[in-house]
Amino acid sequence: MMSDEALARRFEDLRPRLRAVAHRMLGSAGEADDAVQEAWLRLNRTDPGELDNLGAWLTTVVGRICLDMLRARANRREDPLPVAEPPAAGVDPEQEAMLADSVGLALLVVLETLSPTERLAFVLHDMFAVSFDDIAVVVGRSPAAARQLASRARRRVQTGGGTASEGDVQRRREIVGAFLKASRDGDLGGLLTLLDPDVVMRADETAARMGGHGETRGAEVIAAFFNGRATGARLADFSGLPGALVAPPGRPRLALLFTVVGGRITAIEAVAEPEDLGELEMTLL
Repeated sequence: MMSDEALARRFEDLRPRLRAVAHRMLGSAGEADDAVQEAWLRLNRTDPGELDNLGAWLTTVVGRICLDMLRARANRREDPLPVAEPPAAGVDPEQEAMLADSVGLALLVVLETLSPTERLAFVLHDMFAVSFDDIAVVVGRSPAAARQLASRARRRVQTGGGTASEGDVQRRREIVGAFLKASRDGDLGGLLTLLDPDVVMRADETAARMGGHGETRGAEVIAAFFNGRATGARLADFSGLPGALVAPPGRPRLALLFTVVGGRITAIEAVAEPEDLGELEMTLL
């Protein structure tokens, strides 16, 4: 049985990692400290003897706290917090500067474009190597769905979170619009010209049950799948990513998110999980 003093020392050893997780999630040093403090309070209400891995448990607890804070922020429609803040009282300025450098202001700006669950999955998995099994517990989804969230977030980060020039954004929309038209018209050749040869399509569990597979690769296979199918899809924008929305009649049922690189579609993500659809910021075009 770990003594209270030993538990406190162990928590202090883990504090820098926990604060780094919270800072990347929230973009605010002050809120990160609040999240870590809340994790300490929850730890004090838990029997440490029941925890096989204290570090993993605290990381997921901080992730869950941050997820709740991000959702509350979204519900209040708050403006994103500034990514550069003066150090709070009692915080070592040099340590604060090192933390800001390690996070990267540009990355924090991109993370602000992600939904709360996308942000959590990406930060925990890609930055802190938390398993999708553990992330799934935090977000209340399956491990496969958690993997999808991280994959979607990763593509947003790789494309700059929609920070491309207006000309580039418009060009991507035109390519997706042409793809939808070719799909509706049954123009297999047109579909093939718009798809990268190594294009990959991923569908979440709900979308896969509608038809198709969880993951499909190759332009010919994906073109054949879409040939003549997109009759009810409308061109849309999803936080800077061009896409399509199927909503009969007016109720979102399926979202298709497209990644366009070099004038061709390199990835398509089919999103139909109700929770994910509810978090997507979409604009019909």
